[in-house]
Amino acid sequence: MYSCSHLAHEIVHILVTCLSQYCGWCFQGAEIHFKLQQRDGSSLSPDTQLTVYTTRPDTLFGATYMVVAPEHPLITQGLATGGQEAAVAEDVSAALHKSERERSELQKDKTGVFTGSCAINPATGEPIPIWVADYVLGSYGSGAIMAVPGHDSRDFEFAQKFGLDIKQVVAPAGGDPSGNGTSSSGSSSSGEVPYCDEGVAVASSSGSSGLDINGMPTAAAKDKVIAWLEEQGIGSRQVNYKLRDWLFARQRYWGEPFPLIYPEGGDGSAVAVPEDQLPLQLPETDRFKPSGTPESPLAVIDSWVNTTDPATGGPARRETSTMPQWAGSCWYYLRFIDPANPAALVDKQKEQYWMPVDLYVGGAEHAVLHLLYARFWHKVLYDLGVVSTKEPFGRLVSQGMILGEVEYSYTVTPDGQPCSEDHEHAETIRVSESDVDKKGDGYVLKSDPSIRVHARAHKMSKSRGNVVNPDDVVTEFGGDSLRLYEMFMGPLRDTKVWSTRGVEGVHRFLARVYRAFESGVTDVEPSREQLRLLHATIKRVTVETEELRFNTAIAAMMEFINGVYKWDNRPRAALEPFVLLLSPYAPHLAEELWSRLGHPQTLAYEPWPECDELLLVVDTINLPVQVNGKMRGTVEVSVSADQPAAVEAAMGLNSVKKFTDGKEIKKVIYVPGKILNLIVPGK
Repeated sequence: MYSCSHLAHEIVHILVTCLSQYCGWCFQGAEIHFKLQQRDGSSLSPDTQLTVYTTRPDTLFGATYMVVAPEHPLITQGLATGGQEAAVAEDVSAALHKSERERSELQKDKTGVFTGSCAINPATGEPIPIWVADYVLGSYGSGAIMAVPGHDSRDFEFAQKFGLDIKQVVAPAGGDPSGNGTSSSGSSSSGEVPYCDEGVAVASSSGSSGLDINGMPTAAAKDKVIAWLEEQGIGSRQVNYKLRDWLFARQRYWGEPFPLIYPEGGDGSAVAVPEDQLPLQLPETDRFKPSGTPESPLAVIDSWVNTTDPATGGPARRETSTMPQWAGSCWYYLRFIDPANPAALVDKQKEQYWMPVDLYVGGAEHAVLHLLYARFWHKVLYDLGVVSTKEPFGRLVSQGMILGEVEYSYTVTPDGQPCSEDHEHAETIRVSESDVDKKGDGYVLKSDPSIRVHARAHKMSKSRGNVVNPDDVVTEFGGDSLRLYEMFMGPLRDTKVWSTRGVEGVHRFLARVYRAFESGVTDVEPSREQLRLLHATIKRVTVETEELRFNTAIAAMMEFINGVYKWDNRPRAALEPFVLLLSPYAPHLAEELWSRLGHPQTLAYEPWPECDELLLVVDTINLPVQVNGKMRGTVEVSVSADQPAAVEAAMGLNSVKKFTDGKEIKKVIYVPGKILNLIVPGK
């Protein structure tokens, strides 16, 4: 069990870890109010403003147009003018028939219409056109953006398509800050645009507005612009959060049905099924196909759908959508504590004993999926008094992705000439590892060393054909080899590259373990050196396993087996504990060895070996001995041996006597624990 202080530390850790994952939804920037340029015939009030939210207020000087979402309220209030009304209405109608995902797709063709209205850039005092486009979403920020095509890829594509101005107002740090920042071709004297990273402000000064951020790094420029906006009363610092709606309904048969009914003749409001009628069970049916309507297959099962209103006894219909898999997985850890309780979700005493969950292991994507939803669910249960902890999980570990085998390739032109990957008509030629040679930091083709070969590992996918089927690995090498290799590949949290040759290496190690026991285990007492190696291994494997550093724990076990092969015997007392250390990593082999050691029962219930720290204390060392600076052997001495004792022990070595007999030792150089050097006259 965790101590209170340790638990508090881990919960802080999981919150910080989650925050780092959620930061993609947390945006720090500024809200800016743009005045609209007055135009004849406009129905908008003279004091109408267009408010935008931006994470890059430092690029205000580069805003050359604005875009409002099709659902922006100003659209219906007369923003379209100057004969653009019909075109805007048509564009808005088309956009509203698309989903948010379709509209935010980066690769889609950009569409939009000029509204006929303009806003005034507060930094420059210049009018900039206002467009309506579907790539701006009404659900994010204010539903309007200041477009900075010099520093945003989508704005850049839009500006190029419709011939809008492009200004560069940020340059890479250390670059040339000269130039006026304007480019109609997509580039400027300060570098290529769109330049979407941070840097230093350029072409960002105006005498009329009094704002000057030229030469300032991005962070400082942001702060200065926000301070200026607040001073002018036309903006303020703001943090926005973006969280996609969590759709908690599925139109399918499987899944928990919602315990809701809709009384006929009512106002359409749902009524909860009484608790004594819970849980609501799905009807038994063989009709799983879609109903032909947006409703789920349950909608056509009249005997189940048609029910009565528990309050009035009148007719009613059940909700036919079912819950997604999240409905169970969000709180399964609580039900595991008390799975057979018919009266409550979980017994309070059991929940207080077991919660929070000690360790949550999941991929990085879980932070914004299951982990997030489970935390939502748990916090609701905490507010209801069902659980006693604010957070469900005490520690979070996100394991890294395993990439496919390294792929080797080079690129050629259509006529077969080697070329760079950036060539317009480059074709990729895949080659095997046996066809390449290592040269410096890269690879070249064996048959033609002038051709540079690219070596990359990619995410496993069926389309690339690089998926590794675990069943095939188990068939060839066994389940223990697969399990052990996955843990030996590298740190748990790192992205790692799969290598079948690596599995072969681990498989050979397990074979060595088996042979170490096969040669015969005896009941002789182990020596102190044998016990020291065992207990040093126990300590390392225990610590590394608890810290989830499985690869280094396996390395420690490999070192132990290397040591065993140097022993003259195989003492049972020194080998049995090793089998217990191996068991979480290679359970099948460990059980086999445990049985061969004469144990009729499984090792699953055996206590974990404990390290005896006293056995780790080193009493003696092997001291290197030199004669006239040349190594002549080593001698075992006490770690506290003084110079006379070290010399006496060294003189007992034949290899030392050979060079010192009959000679006077002129000088002794002794570094305790390090080296002994005897200086004698030459011949």
